[in-house]
Amino acid sequence: MVSANREMVVYCFDTLVAHYNKEQPHPPAFDEGEHPLFVTWKKVVNGGEPRLRGCIGTLEARCIITGFRDYALTSALRDRRFPPIQAKELPTLQCTVSILANYETAANYLDWEVAKHGIIIEFTDPDYNTRRNATYLPEVAAHEGWTIIEAIDSLIRKAGYNGAITESLRKRIRLTRYQSTLFTMQYSEYVAYVKNTRGLAPAINGVKP
Repeated sequence: MVSANREMVVYCFDTLVAHYNKEQPHPPAFDEGEHPLFVTWKKVVNGGEPRLRGCIGTLEARCIITGFRDYALTSALRDRRFPPIQAKELPTLQCTVSILANYETAANYLDWEVAKHGIIIEFTDPDYNTRRNATYLPEVAAHEGWTIIEAIDSLIRKAGYNGAITESLRKRIRLTRYQSTLFTMQYSEYVAYVKNTRGLAPAINGVKP
C-alpha cells in the first residue's frame, strides 16, 4: 500500500502556488498509483489552533498525481463551506494529504473505533425519502473529542439531515469504515524544503515573501 508522504504535500502546495502564478506546477516527486485520497487545508494564525479552510477528496480510487492536483485546488478554492483561499493566506496555511485504504462494511453504526477508523454513513432521510451520505476522516472524531455516538450524530447533520436523530434512525445507517495514512506540512516547511531541494524558494506573484 502507498502511504501519504512529504512529496505529496509538496505537490499540493506547488499546485496552489502555480495556480496563483498562472503557471504549471513543478512535476511531482512521487510515483503514480490509484487510491482514494483527500486534501485538507487549515489556517494557523498567531500560533493558534489550526482552523479548517477546505477539505475535499474522493472515496473512489483514482490516479493520485491528477487526484492531488485536482483536489489541492478544489479543496482550496471550491469548498462551499468557505470562501476561496487567497494567495495572501499562503504563509498561514497547513496542508494534510490522506490516502485511504482497508474499506470494510461495519456490522452496525457502533462497529468502529475513534482515531483508528474513518467512516462513511449512508441512510434514507425519513422526511424526504432521499438517500444521504457523508464521511469523516479518521482524525476528525478524535480531534473533536467526540464519542462514537456524537460523531455519528454530527455526521448525520453533515449529510444534510435536519430532523430528529433517533436510535431508530441510527440503526438504519449503513456504515463503511476505513483507515488512512496522512502527512501534514506547514507552508514554512514547504518553503524550506523547496529551497533546499531546488535551490530557490517559491515566490507568489503579488505576495511579499
